[in-house]
Amino acid sequence: MTALPERTVDSKFPAGDSDDSADREPVATNSEQKAIENKSLKASFLTSFFTSTLSIFERRSDSFSVEKKPTKSRSYGWTTAVRKVVTSGSMRRLQERILGTSRFDNLSMTSQIWFLGKCYKLSLEESSQCSDPGNSYAAFLEDFSSRIWITYRKGFEPIGESKFTCDVNWGCMIRSSQMLVAQALILHHLGRSWRKPLQKPYDLQYVEVLHLFGDSSTCAFSIHNLLQAGRGYGLAAGSWLGPYAICRTWETLARANKEQAEHDKCKESLPMVLYIVSGDEDGEQGGAPVVCIEVAAKLGSHFSKGQLEWAPILLLVPLVLGLEKINPRYIPLLWETFTFPQSVGILGGKPGASTYIVGVQDDKALYLDPHEVQPAVDIRRDDSEADCTSYHCSTVRHLPFDMIDPSLAIGFYCRDKG
Repeated sequence: MTALPERTVDSKFPAGDSDDSADREPVATNSEQKAIENKSLKASFLTSFFTSTLSIFERRSDSFSVEKKPTKSRSYGWTTAVRKVVTSGSMRRLQERILGTSRFDNLSMTSQIWFLGKCYKLSLEESSQCSDPGNSYAAFLEDFSSRIWITYRKGFEPIGESKFTCDVNWGCMIRSSQMLVAQALILHHLGRSWRKPLQKPYDLQYVEVLHLFGDSSTCAFSIHNLLQAGRGYGLAAGSWLGPYAICRTWETLARANKEQAEHDKCKESLPMVLYIVSGDEDGEQGGAPVVCIEVAAKLGSHFSKGQLEWAPILLLVPLVLGLEKINPRYIPLLWETFTFPQSVGILGGKPGASTYIVGVQDDKALYLDPHEVQPAVDIRRDDSEADCTSYHCSTVRHLPFDMIDPSLAIGFYCRDKG
């Protein structure tokens, strides 16, 4: 799917300069307001230009991928070359630079942020004398950039018989779900206070989590294995799917991996129960989900083969909260889920463009965006010196909460019965 029209917050927040920036920020006059309006009009025009340009080349590319002609015409070669330039990371950065992100469009520096169960009470007066540096904007960025970011990849081993070596334009829901499960694993193994170290060597437990999501059939939670597990729900390389189908796919994959691990100790499996809380058998139709404590206990007992009364649980709750748009009555309730310490985020986004929603501020949903194409990397589970930079992002993107697709899935990790 194509990338979301997005607003970004510059991650290069200057430590210790917040007082200066607050002093430098002028009060908007009428003339300044007109300049801002002119800039908004310019941004709107440029957004339309870039969006239309990208869509032209994506449609062109799609048409060729369907036809699968044995030869390539000169015009196709020219189109491909231009498309590479237009859709490249450098062009995307140029687009963001031209459109600009003024302070009026950034996150508020006075409103609190709820981020995966933790509250950051931001203040303009972030200095060395701050009574609680853990609430600073810098602390929030450190937390945000420590979350595992999984995106489109290119150049991985072919997926089954499909021969796909890239998941651009169709794998965003799979990538979003991988991010959510990765966060649950980080919570399980390393805890909510874990932050990515600034220097190597890395904790091998962290490296092993990354290894699980590698782009190879040998990695337990790879896109290859998810597609194989989801065939019964219509999953196929090159096609898009919804939140309910990906939740059931994870359920199938977790069950299969656990069965394999029981016979082969070298196989990795999910170290927690996966409980899909759905209102009906076909979650695409919505319905009111009900968490049944008896079902959870039974799943936990089965997971531990009767040795434990309870086991850690990952709850996935697929929901349909409206028709074409999300029903406004549900927005405050969705917002509140991020205040739960068990929150591992939401699979959601705009129609046809999935993201991993990780936090909220005022009427904005903060998210990690999988729509960035990166080369496939191979991270060995025992490599504490691995280059993990492509699995982390320090750019905070956001979209209005009322623009979220009504079809979504909420995740919670519960370590114990309490």
